[in-house]
Amino acid sequence: MFYEIRHYVTKPGRREEWLRFMEQTVIPFQRSKGMVITASFTDEEDPDGYVWIRRFEDEAQRVEAYAAVYDSDRWTGELGPAVADLLFLERSVVTRVVPTRGSLLR
Repeated sequence: MFYEIRHYVTKPGRREEWLRFMEQTVIPFQRSKGMVITASFTDEEDPDGYVWIRRFEDEAQRVEAYAAVYDSDRWTGELGPAVADLLFLERSVVTRVVPTRGSLLR
């Protein structure tokens, strides 16, 4: 099992709009396609910062979930363009992590 920790930067003053979009649209859509979203956070030190975490059982499950989400007509025609309007995509950072034996996330 592994996780993706995804750090995003919203365009100035649009974080609340981003949060509504994520919580009402993106997260439910991705979950419906097999993604396991384990957490969603605002960055306390950056008014435009947002962090979320997704979990995958293995690489095969990640590839399958990515294809289901990012190759879908809804993502390419609707959700993806809306994400690009709200975020600085070039500033996104995705870190793939594996929990240690002592982690509660195993």
